[in-house]
Order: sequence, then C-alpha cells, then structure tokens
Amino acid sequence: MMAGFGQGTRRHPRSRGRTWSRTGPDRATLGIIGVICAVAGFFVLGIILGPVAIVCGWLAMGRTWSRSRPVTALVAFVLGAIDTLLAVIWLAGAASPGNGMF
Repeated sequence: MMAGFGQGTRRHPRSRGRTWSRTGPDRATLGIIGVICAVAGFFVLGIILGPVAIVCGWLAMGRTWSRSRPVTALVAFVLGAIDTLLAVIWLAGAASPGNGMF
C-alpha cells in the first residue's frame, strides 16, 4: 500500500486561491474593490472606473437582485452607475460645439 496517494492530508486542494468560490470572503472583497473604484472614479477616470465598480458590485451581489445583498456590493453598484452617468454627461458636454478648444 502506498501511503499518501489519494487520501489523507489535503481533502480540498483547490478550495482557496486558485478558483473563485461563490461564498465567503471573495464577495466581500469584490464589494470593497467596487466601492474603492467608484469613489476613485469620481476624481479620475470615471468612464473606466465606473463600469469596473458596477461589475464588481454585481459579482459581489452574486449576479442577482432577489436575495439579501451585502451593503458594500449595493453601494459599489449604485456609485458606479452614478459615476458612469456623470462621466458620460461630462464627455457629452465636452464634445458639444462651443465648449472645446476651437
């Protein structure tokens, strides 16, 4: 009998680190990353960081609206949407005639 092959020490060798689990700290981390991106997007690169915050918030919510949602995920989603909307309005205003350099 060969000891250690197939049984024993590690029951779930890929449970953390390599794959994304659907529960646990990954959702909380995505929510926090989304909030940071949304807040930073109000100051710089809102057109990029806004959608990133929306995606992080959506993934942190578990891609559904039905269950109870973590607060950070909802904040990231809403702030990301506001950030994206303000960036689009700003770009539309900057592109209108008479407001540019020429």
